[in-house]
Amino acid sequence: MPKMKTKRGAAKRLKKTASGKLKRHKGWKSHLLEAKRPKRRRRLRKGQLISKADERRLKVLVPYL
Repeated sequence: MPKMKTKRGAAKRLKKTASGKLKRHKGWKSHLLEAKRPKRRRRLRKGQLISKADERRLKVLVPYL
């Protein structure tokens, strides 16, 4: 059976945690930051786990991650 190809866009955006879950960065942090409260900007720095509903679909995109 041939190797599966990794979707490179997904590989650049997702990381795998030690327990095997997928982690992503939050959006809305690219511009217009003066209008956002500092507390909101701090929260946007942190990563977030992929929801359980999306995890199986996204693991197909990055089989070797």
